[in-house]
Amino acid sequence: MRNRYIVAYDVSDGKRLRRVFKKMNGFGDALQYSVFACDLSSKERVIMEEALTDIISLKEDRVIIIDIGPAEGRGGDVVRTLGRQTKPKQREALVV
Repeated sequence: MRNRYIVAYDVSDGKRLRRVFKKMNGFGDALQYSVFACDLSSKERVIMEEALTDIISLKEDRVIIIDIGPAEGRGGDVVRTLGRQTKPKQREALVV
């Protein structure tokens, strides 16, 4: 089962900020600068957390991960946007 997570980050160094943004693009859709919606399994969430921990400074930066519930159902309905909407990317499986 996949849950929807809202991930927001505050990174003080420009180089680390760019690295976190690139990494997060692999896990979810940008809602705003430094805010992503990610539909992840529990294993993928752990992988994301480990990847972010390797990039950020634990003394200077902050990442907040909010579990808003199952991706199918409630999780998709609890985020509302006022103003200009963002369109989620169409994700496709890549077979290597």
